[in-house]
Amino acid sequence: MEKTFQLRTNKHDDMIEITADVANFLRENNVQNGLVVVSSLHTTAGITVNENADPDVKTDFLRRLSEVYPWEHSKDLHMEGNTAAHLKVSTVGHNQTLVVSNGNLVLGTWQGIYFCEFDGPRSRKFHVKILKG
Repeated sequence: MEKTFQLRTNKHDDMIEITADVANFLRENNVQNGLVVVSSLHTTAGITVNENADPDVKTDFLRRLSEVYPWEHSKDLHMEGNTAAHLKVSTVGHNQTLVVSNGNLVLGTWQGIYFCEFDGPRSRKFHVKILKG
């Protein structure tokens, strides 16, 4: 079972929690056990698992990535000018694989799944594939 989801990002850099989308898809398909793979379909947007309790974590996360990979760099050659976004995705990753047990995503108390936008705002897609166990 698999599905491609669409979303609209509203900021240049953002982290949008998609945990509920993934959990609902598992429920809709009555998945009890297995693995679920969540993948970004873009080279300038990634997927990560991180804290979902304190919104300052997202702010700090994005700020720190921007410090490491500043948007404007005088020596970048990439014509589109978004080398920083590509580097951020390579650091964060474009997908996450999670365990499903007894119908639930196996996540820690404060963990959530995030779609990470690094070159927005844009219309974006992420893909979810369930591997039953």
